[in-house]
Amino acid sequence: MAAAFHPVFCTIVPPHLLDRLAQSDNQLVAEPARRTLIADASLRTTRRLNTVIGVPALDLAEPGGDRPNRTIHDARNGLDLPGEIVRREGSEAGQDATVNRAYAGLGATFDLFLKAFGRNSIDGEGLPLLATVHYDENYGNAFWNGEQMVFGDGDGEIFLDFTIPVDVIGHELAHGVTQYTANLTYFGQPGALNESMSDVFGSLIKQYTLGQTAAEADWLIGSGLFAPSVEGTALRSMKAPGTAYDDDVLGKDPQPATMDDYVRTGRDNGGVHINSGIPNHAFYLAATALGGHAWERAGQIWYDTLTGGELDKKASFADFARLSVAAAVTRFGEGEEQQALLKAWAQVGVPTG
Repeated sequence: MAAAFHPVFCTIVPPHLLDRLAQSDNQLVAEPARRTLIADASLRTTRRLNTVIGVPALDLAEPGGDRPNRTIHDARNGLDLPGEIVRREGSEAGQDATVNRAYAGLGATFDLFLKAFGRNSIDGEGLPLLATVHYDENYGNAFWNGEQMVFGDGDGEIFLDFTIPVDVIGHELAHGVTQYTANLTYFGQPGALNESMSDVFGSLIKQYTLGQTAAEADWLIGSGLFAPSVEGTALRSMKAPGTAYDDDVLGKDPQPATMDDYVRTGRDNGGVHINSGIPNHAFYLAATALGGHAWERAGQIWYDTLTGGELDKKASFADFARLSVAAAVTRFGEGEEQQALLKAWAQVGVPTG
């Protein structure tokens, strides 16, 4: 990994949600959440140390050209990464549905970036895609650690298997795309943009896989992840931030949809999983205004902005908004794409001037 990159530890379930679960009176909920929080804290520390002192290069397979090169490992409910290899690129599906879903999700992510945006894997140079399943016991998260994907099985009480929603897989791998491009700082507004980029591309991967238009998509992140007893549809809603769940145990979805409700907090790296609702909603508004397949115009503009070289790693929402409008004009001219973006950013209260 190039010295210029500073990969971070990024999880799909935010710490504030796990904090809430850890305080539950139900020990079947609280204990797995506490265990997950402890594991995540340890992994963040390891990631930070590795950034400072460096790590030995991973023994990666050769880049796969214009085809994915996937390797799935099984941690067998332990903590050692990457674990035992259980499926390689081109091998037949086995009996473990989790392994098969991880393999398919990595392939779906590769396909979107290659076929929609001409990007060869997450680094643009055919980087092999690694994943580990069955991490830890009742682990309630999935994460990108700078080198690979890792999936927990969930606790069965709140979270089911984290390979079930393909957008969760896409979300975490998209952190790698951000890492290799704008490398947005994981704090405050740039951190919320980092999270939003992953939600945007995670949603696009699901839409691309299902062949959905912007009007047909549900715009939910993590639909199917909650156990049936949870009062909620997903971890986040791009269509209506703040409405994804409202549950006695989980609490209420805290995401704002506009800058009027921007949350100022020191937790969750300055609210990266919370305030991401604002750029998420801007993307939804732009994509649905333009119609058709969201990856063709709105998604292309977001990709161009992320990878164009002008987005600073400490970019604010306004910085991204301004550059996205410029990217729309560069690719499509001064037409409906530009107007859709100007209107979307105005609706969420982010200036583009």
